[in-house]
Amino acid sequence: MQGQAEPVDGALPWERPTRRILRDETLLVLGLSLGASGVSALISFIGSVTRPGGLKDQAATMNASAAPGRPWLDLAWQLFGITTALVPVALVAHLLMREGAGLRTLGFDRTKPWFDLGRGAVIAAVIGSTGIAFYLAARGLGFNLTVVPEALPEVWWKYPVLILSAIQNAVLEEVIVVGYLLRRLQQLGWSPGGALAASSVLRGSYHLYQGIGGFVGNMVMGVVFVHLYRRWGRVGPLVVAHSLLDIGAFVGYGLLAGKVGWLPTA
Repeated sequence: MQGQAEPVDGALPWERPTRRILRDETLLVLGLSLGASGVSALISFIGSVTRPGGLKDQAATMNASAAPGRPWLDLAWQLFGITTALVPVALVAHLLMREGAGLRTLGFDRTKPWFDLGRGAVIAAVIGSTGIAFYLAARGLGFNLTVVPEALPEVWWKYPVLILSAIQNAVLEEVIVVGYLLRRLQQLGWSPGGALAASSVLRGSYHLYQGIGGFVGNMVMGVVFVHLYRRWGRVGPLVVAHSLLDIGAFVGYGLLAGKVGWLPTA
């Protein structure tokens, strides 16, 4: 029939995946991406709390140089890391396409650009201001490490790479932790409340390397993002919001660190 793909010789016809296949697929996707990051963050947190001194006297560094003193090699490593971090998103797109869907079913497409940009900007403005206040309070109370959002050398590609890194974080997290995970958990028969808890705790878990404040703050953000996704049916605004938040954190730190008294530095 016109418009349908021809089956490959010797291939079995496509069938609806079983619950076991969906479960295993979900675990594999998480094991290759943010689930593994959650375990890594937990190990890092254990190391921090068992190290002499308070949490705020330790630093959690993001976007560090991969080849100090060798800017072109460093740039190659930075771009390699950003690109390979998006492979799980490509895998999710492939798996969704095999069931006759795609990333569009998660609302990650270009059909509503102004909707996504407008609502994403509003979300970023609200969460950004409260997030900074929460981080400073958590660090002051000794519940958080000093977060260093960037430690790149002063080279021409520094800020473009930071912006790309922020967008990569946003796409990876919102597509997998919100859109994909909620879809799969619904297919597996999870309750809406259970799926919300799973998504939010997962988001908090891979920020645990920042301390208890990073875990709690991102878990709360996860609850908000799940509610907004269910209301709008799109991860697009969440990707925009997350991108703007991380761009503000990465670029803002690079521009302000050491120049304003309220911003903690390592």
